[in-house]
Amino acid sequence: METQITFLPQKKTLKVRPGSTVLRASREARVHIATRCGGNAGCLMCKVKVAPDQADALTPPTEAERRKLGPLLNQGIRLACQANIIGSAVVELPEDPLKAAIRKQLERQNDDDLW
Repeated sequence: METQITFLPQKKTLKVRPGSTVLRASREARVHIATRCGGNAGCLMCKVKVAPDQADALTPPTEAERRKLGPLLNQGIRLACQANIIGSAVVELPEDPLKAAIRKQLERQNDDDLW
């Protein structure tokens, strides 16, 4: 039996076996999720966001996620290395910090150009 996961904002969808981690699925879909700890919930770099109506598509948070993420879990934040896919899911990757800084700077420049 297969299920699927969609990564946003890339809009990439991949069929996966239930039980695969979000991180593993992202690698198969060639969607980059940063990690340094090798999937051990140590670096907290692999955060993804899951909409409330999609929460049941992933396994419940692990003890490691509860300890590391705390209140962020209430906002739909999960660790891709710990969340296993058990149903069709849509996950959103946060914007890369460097790209976000560049985008903000470009927006400021565009606003300045108008006046």
